[in-house]
Amino acid sequence: MESFPASVPARELFIYLGALISLASGIGLLVPRLATIAARLLLSTLLLWLLLFRLPNFLHEPLFAACWTVFPLAVILAAAWVLYVSFTADWDRKHLSFVSSNNGLRIARVLYGLSLIFFGMAHFLALLVTTPLVPNWLPAHLFWAYFTGSTFIGAGVAVLIGLLCTIDSSPLRHANGLFLLLVWIPIVAAGSKVPFQWSETILNTALLAAAWVIADSYRNTLWLAANNR
Repeated sequence: MESFPASVPARELFIYLGALISLASGIGLLVPRLATIAARLLLSTLLLWLLLFRLPNFLHEPLFAACWTVFPLAVILAAAWVLYVSFTADWDRKHLSFVSSNNGLRIARVLYGLSLIFFGMAHFLALLVTTPLVPNWLPAHLFWAYFTGSTFIGAGVAVLIGLLCTIDSSPLRHANGLFLLLVWIPIVAAGSKVPFQWSETILNTALLAAAWVIADSYRNTLWLAANNR
């Protein structure tokens, strides 16, 4: 979990609690007997985090800052929701059927698609921030900034209208992977001690994993999901 609002009482306690929940959920997802509990805990925590600490300030911040504050968390939340649906147990189907069934899966995908669109918009709104991140050996930095933003927007629209890419050809998965490989890994491998660069590397890794989870949810699904759900 990224930066915690400074105005919240007992801020350090929440930071440690968030780190503990993330660690416990990550370990739990690797243990089959604990995967359902871990997915349930992760989903509920991320949802509360978004509703209580991110959305309230969304309308009061500049659009770029608002997008970067809310939608990375929304992408991870969407992936956690898909994991929860895939690991759902009988108790969840009985008491939380709306969020643990195909309805929950649809909501997760819509949340993911909307988040991608705002991600793409953020690239266009902050070209002065995005362009310097393009590796020096690539020509036409401005083109790549526009191309990346357009890719996010196109992928988001595709998710929303049900025009899917399979896990083997997901443009977003490849875009996130290339961004991590070409931008952030070289920066931290060069010995960067800047906390922001390390946090962005970890965040981009999480976003790549989220893209993979969402893409995998379409496994064995035809290209036009709207005709099959």
